[in-house]
Amino acid sequence: MTFDPLAFITAFGLIFLAELPDKTMFASLAMGTRMRPLYVWFGTSTAFIVHVTIAVGAGSLLGLLPAMAVKLVSAALFAFGAVVLFRSGDDEEDDDRAGGRITRFWPAYAAAFTAVFVSEWGDLTQITTANLASTNPWLPTAVGAAAALMSVSALALLAGRFIAKKVPLKTVQRIGGLCMAGLAIWTLIEAFS
Repeated sequence: MTFDPLAFITAFGLIFLAELPDKTMFASLAMGTRMRPLYVWFGTSTAFIVHVTIAVGAGSLLGLLPAMAVKLVSAALFAFGAVVLFRSGDDEEDDDRAGGRITRFWPAYAAAFTAVFVSEWGDLTQITTANLASTNPWLPTAVGAAAALMSVSALALLAGRFIAKKVPLKTVQRIGGLCMAGLAIWTLIEAFS
């Protein structure tokens, strides 16, 4: 089997552009201000790889998942993230925190993986990946889609780190909480429209 660069470029370009304005990018940015960005990136990347694998393997079957239930769980996770961000820094004695940040690998990884894994079900990028895989070679499509998703997450985390250096952590956490609350509301609106 030869690697088709056109299928890779097509998948990367389409998925990258579709993911840029997506809620997952903003969630990555918000999580990166509260947790170690590299740990968040590992979590989001793993979730993206799982979703790309499912999209490529299952193709059009993804459309059969109950969209309402997925969106409600996703909204609940975003709301939970908002509460955590709003409350952060209030209980300084927690041993998982240093300066209001989650510093251990597994809590950060699990939070990032879970948020992305649940919220990406039936997402435009997953459906697009499935569609591309049905008409193009699966391997370059999968690699291109995963690389695009991981790149957008990395960009969001780099932006979050830059912002955290320039703006007080408490302000960043409040803004992140507002973003997560907005994403929860947006997801609920999507679920009921």
